[in-house]
Amino acid sequence: MKKILSLILSMLVVCSLVACGNSTTSTSSSSSSSTGTEKLIMCTNAEFPPYEYKEGGDFKGIDVEIANKIGEKLGCEIEILDIAFDSLIPTVNSGKADFAMAGMTITEDRKENVDFTDTYQNAVQAIIVPINSEIVDSNDMYDKKIGVQLGTTGDIYCTDDFGDENISRYPKIVDGVQAMKTGSIDACVVDDQVAKAVVAGDEGSFKILESPYAEEEYAIAVKKGNSELLDKLNGVIKEMKSNGELKAIVDKYIQ
Repeated sequence: MKKILSLILSMLVVCSLVACGNSTTSTSSSSSSSTGTEKLIMCTNAEFPPYEYKEGGDFKGIDVEIANKIGEKLGCEIEILDIAFDSLIPTVNSGKADFAMAGMTITEDRKENVDFTDTYQNAVQAIIVPINSEIVDSNDMYDKKIGVQLGTTGDIYCTDDFGDENISRYPKIVDGVQAMKTGSIDACVVDDQVAKAVVAGDEGSFKILESPYAEEEYAIAVKKGNSELLDKLNGVIKEMKSNGELKAIVDKYIQ
């Protein structure tokens, strides 16, 4: 009888271990193609205030709050992966992240590689110059050195307009601002809200030109063909637009 009881107990322990293993696997996996699991991974470049930045060890900003609201409405945990801007689309396409959200503009080239949600924010590319600069608008920039963040629309537009030889690319726009401060470059092109933060953070050193360089629309990027996730994200964006939640988040950061 003791041998029989011992055998039964051993079988129960094995079954219990197998069950725990299956449970751990299913609850810790990320959703790479849908929102059916408990976690969505958002990749971003947290060097773009007020859209995404780090404060201490925490992620902050417009995109971060919108992403967290998306997670809340879809019943998913949002995990944030902070990477270089030019790695965002490859990371989504590799399946290491479910979506990219980083003040990303919809462009025809990007639409060939990822699918975009509906627009959630309109933006302007602005030109920052030293306070005593003689540059008045983009027409004065054809023989100047221009700083941009690598892989951004500022990079794309400026390269097309002013030639690759006149463009200095930086992993973070703050590096470009420092280069402008030392006289290595003549201007920086970046989102207008980021430009405002730069100028406010170094009062008396820089100014934003009155004429905008370009107007654009921001959206969330998902892997091409991931229609299930795209539809769910569009549903949340539509709801947040209609009930005022989206505007409330934007107004919190942009006055």
